[in-house]
Amino acid sequence: MRIDAHQHFWVYDQSEYAWIDDSMASLRRDFLPNDLKIELGRKGFQGSVAVQARQTLEETRWLLELATDASFILGVVGWVDLRSSNVRSQLEAFAVNPKLVGIRHIVQSEPNDRFLLQPEFLRGISLLEEFDLAYDLLIYPKHLPVAAEFVRRFPRQRFVLDHLAKPPIKSGSLRPWERGMRELGTLPNVFCKLSGLVTEADWQNWKPEHIVPYMDVAFETFGPRRLMIGSDWPVCTLAASYTRAIDLVESYLSQHATEVQDAALGENAQQFWKLGTRQKQLSGDSQHTVGNSKSKREGDAAHASRRGCARNEK
Repeated sequence: MRIDAHQHFWVYDQSEYAWIDDSMASLRRDFLPNDLKIELGRKGFQGSVAVQARQTLEETRWLLELATDASFILGVVGWVDLRSSNVRSQLEAFAVNPKLVGIRHIVQSEPNDRFLLQPEFLRGISLLEEFDLAYDLLIYPKHLPVAAEFVRRFPRQRFVLDHLAKPPIKSGSLRPWERGMRELGTLPNVFCKLSGLVTEADWQNWKPEHIVPYMDVAFETFGPRRLMIGSDWPVCTLAASYTRAIDLVESYLSQHATEVQDAALGENAQQFWKLGTRQKQLSGDSQHTVGNSKSKREGDAAHASRRGCARNEK
């Protein structure tokens, strides 16, 4: 199965997506499952993993509803407030849905470069293994050393690095990004998405040869069994069509054996997030069951308290 491991949906609202500035004006519209389904079909993808773009429980609930209605959305990487004293209740409310496969926080936008090591955040992360949820690392190159320190504290927790930590492709610089990547890649519980690269290059003038050196580092560091292809649609459309963004990675992978291509194009994502198998694991697991009314109360309260905290996701 071919799986796009990283894409987004939204109903555009200026106040909720303030990070979409004038340079990204083409993103100021709705992007919904029917739009993506067309793009997936053109490239022969059977499914995708939808990733949060707003830090609200309301969005997590909405993405899970979309995944219920659209079978090709195989999993959702949502958001809960990992620093909250009631994070367990939030996880209980959502983890009963087998489509929830992971959690993400927009760490790249936090003012504290050592945010990942804050005690409250560490406490929240420590609960994810219990709920069989992975964690997406959305960071910049400057965060890579801290990310390695962070991951070492949770050797049994599954992590995946988004967008190769956004390397400075436009400038052509490899170090110190490469050093940080190689350190993080030594940790076997970290996977990596080949995603979001075209928007780190010169949007108008990029060529594959500008990006290949960064994919080389990822391939050498993580190996063929820990890499996943992701479009980062619709953000990728700032610099490339969906097809061109996918073709970039597919062309790079074509130099490798068929089994390596199959792994990065879907098998690794399926295994990492246990896509299609969490439902069986969750059946009969009554300890994580919680009423819908409680979920809604908590979600509405958290959304009200954190409204307007959406950060630049791209």
